[in-house]
Amino acid sequence: MPTFGVILAAAGQSSRFQDANYKKPFAPLAGRPVWLHSAEKFIDRPDVKQVVVVVSAEDRESFREKFGANLAFMGITLAEGGAQRADSVRNGLEKLGPEIDMVAIHDAARPCIASAWIDRVFEAGVRTGAAILATPVVGTLKRVGPDHTITGTVDRTGLWEAQTPQVFSRDLLTRAFAAKHDPAHTDEAQLVEALGHRVTVVPGSPINLKITSREDLRLAEQALKALPAPKLGGPAHPFANDDMWR
Repeated sequence: MPTFGVILAAAGQSSRFQDANYKKPFAPLAGRPVWLHSAEKFIDRPDVKQVVVVVSAEDRESFREKFGANLAFMGITLAEGGAQRADSVRNGLEKLGPEIDMVAIHDAARPCIASAWIDRVFEAGVRTGAAILATPVVGTLKRVGPDHTITGTVDRTGLWEAQTPQVFSRDLLTRAFAAKHDPAHTDEAQLVEALGHRVTVVPGSPINLKITSREDLRLAEQALKALPAPKLGGPAHPFANDDMWR
C-alpha cells in the first residue's frame, strides 16, 4: 500500500473572513476549530503516515500555545508558511519523512470532506500520479467590469471548480516545485500541469465547501451534520470538553 503524507494548508491571511478574533482555519465550528475538523478526516487513515499543518510565521507561536497538545496527541507536524501558497506547501513537503510515497494537499478551511471522497481521489492519485477533487460549474458565469456591469457571459462547458484534496506522487510534486513556475498559480495542480503531466479530475461535492466568510461557518455546521462522523482511535483532542483553544 502506498504511504500518504497530508499537508493541511492554513497559512493564508483570511482577508475575506473579516473576524477580529480568528483567522478562518482557527475559528470555532461545532465545538472545535475548523482546522481540527479537517485533520480528523485524515489522521486515523491506515494509508496516511504523516500529517503536516502549515501556518504563517505570525501565527506559529500562538498556534503552538493553543494547539501544542493537539499536535503531540495526534502526532501532527507543524511547518511555517511562506509568502505564497506554493512556498507554504513546499515548506510542508520538506517536513515529510522519507517513507512517504504520495502527497495530499488539503485546505485546512475545508472541514466538510467525507472519507468516501478521500478514498476516490487517493485511488486516482495512486493510479495516475496526479488527481484532484472538483465539481462541474453549474451556475451562469458573468464577466463583470470595474464599474460592476456585465461585459459578457462565460461559456461554462467543460468548466470545473477545483477542490482539495489534491493528490500527487511525491516525486512528481517535488519536480513541479523544483521547476520555474508562475507565483500567481493558486493550486498545486497548476504546477503539475506546467510540467506537462495530466491531472485527473475526480467528482467531488458542493458539500466540500471552503470557508471564506463567516456566513460559510453556518453552512459548514449544517454540512457536518450530513456527513458520517470520522472513526477516531481516541478523543478528537485532549481538551475536548473545555474551552482552552478558544
